[in-house]
Amino acid sequence: MTSTARMRPSHPVDLPLAVLVDLFSLVSAGRAVEGTVVRGVSMASDDVLPGELFVAVPGAKVHGAAYAAQAVDAGAVAIVTDEAGRALVADLASRVPVLVAPDPRALAGPLAAEVAQHPAARLRTVGITGTNGKTTTTYFVDAALRAVHASTAVLGTVELRIGDEAIESPRTTVEAPVLTNVLARALEQGATAVAMEVSSHALALHRVAGTTFDVVAFTNLQRDHLDFHGDMDGYFRDKARLFAPGQGRRGVVVVDDEWGRRLVREAQIPVESVATHVGDPAAADADWSVVAADVGLDGVGSTFTLRGPDGREHTAASPLPGLVNVSNAALAIVVAHAAGVDLDVAITAVAGAHAVPGRMERVVERAPGRPLAIVDYAHTPDALVLALDAVRPITPGRLVIVFGSDGDRDRGKRPIMGEIAARLADVLVVTDENPRSEDPGEIRAAILAGVREVRPDLTDVHEVTPRSEAVRHGLAIAGEGDTVIVTGKGHEPTQEIAGVFHRYNDRDVFLQAVADGLADAQPATRDGGVA
Repeated sequence: MTSTARMRPSHPVDLPLAVLVDLFSLVSAGRAVEGTVVRGVSMASDDVLPGELFVAVPGAKVHGAAYAAQAVDAGAVAIVTDEAGRALVADLASRVPVLVAPDPRALAGPLAAEVAQHPAARLRTVGITGTNGKTTTTYFVDAALRAVHASTAVLGTVELRIGDEAIESPRTTVEAPVLTNVLARALEQGATAVAMEVSSHALALHRVAGTTFDVVAFTNLQRDHLDFHGDMDGYFRDKARLFAPGQGRRGVVVVDDEWGRRLVREAQIPVESVATHVGDPAAADADWSVVAADVGLDGVGSTFTLRGPDGREHTAASPLPGLVNVSNAALAIVVAHAAGVDLDVAITAVAGAHAVPGRMERVVERAPGRPLAIVDYAHTPDALVLALDAVRPITPGRLVIVFGSDGDRDRGKRPIMGEIAARLADVLVVTDENPRSEDPGEIRAAILAGVREVRPDLTDVHEVTPRSEAVRHGLAIAGEGDTVIVTGKGHEPTQEIAGVFHRYNDRDVFLQAVADGLADAQPATRDGGVA
């Protein structure tokens, strides 16, 4: 797990613990709180610094209170937990104050925000949720914010970045105390605006509690994370938490799917709607709409016309290919405008945004004897359709896909992914993604079951492991006019197999293959068949 210690504020402020006890109605179950001061909050025992408050919450397997002694040894000056945790820390009650609350997880963010003097309130903040497009849209919004703010912060799946300082992100949305630390440090470093991804897990687990966003945004809702949310209604309800008073001040919602339209009806804060599908009837009622789009054939970007609430039309562009990125760019422009950026400035800045790591990332350019090679994070059925549809127009030859599916996650999507790949790509290389605790072969078998629905004889289908060899295989069998797209992991720097994280990145494998001369070799047989 990536350490976030570098993202703590350099000059934390001490706050009497008694203030927190009174403000949050905490019940004391240990030594007296008088005389104890707090300078930070942590939920990770191995990340506690001296003077911090340790919040111990129930975990999926182990209660965080089981690690309270480690936290106290590291310098924690008090513990906040629930009744179950209180019993586990009884022997620490003579060493530090133990404070009890019904839901300590929900309190972690507000506690951290109070200790850090509410850094989010002193920044222009944007939070973006949805199934697909969060990362790309966040980077597009950041590009627009940077056009008017001297320094900005970005928090999401790829990285935690303040100005030019960045670390790998441990998850899409960090725990609430870490979020507060990053925002406080951003203020110290002179940042005045932040754009961040907000996952459904984060909303369900209160990771953004204590932060009120100036603008919140919704991209779409597609099948994903049903192992956690239960069904699509549960998934939607957790996403909709971002559009509640106290969490967001105003919202921007893409209404290309039924879930976006429902969110506009049910949101408890003022929202603007954006329709990005040309000709969609929803555009008639939307505040903003894309009325024309040209995805182009250069594979670099797309142009489109965005109509505003006043009826005026604006020529805009996405620096990434495909209609999906027209949607992301249109949303980013409207969000940035809602966050105070002049509309024309936002349009220009989004069009010139830099490439997003692992999102339609062109790693190897087409050249004599060499295919185009792309890395994309698409790991849901709908994202896979959008990715392959975006790449097909820029592929004069065959479209080769290297892909798998995650272990310990929604098993129902595996055959769906296989069917989509078999229908939209020409050559399939089925491999492993993050098997986690599952048997990789069983995951691949489920994918291949979906492939067989389209190609019973598995024509042009290869099963190759490990993933690095699958990527190299895809490149080796591709010719000059072909495109090789590797999906599912995008920017990710590790691969989890049997509970162990191994350093791995699809982009690095592509580049090493090119260095080895693999991309310049003559294509292997085009017959296919499961390898």
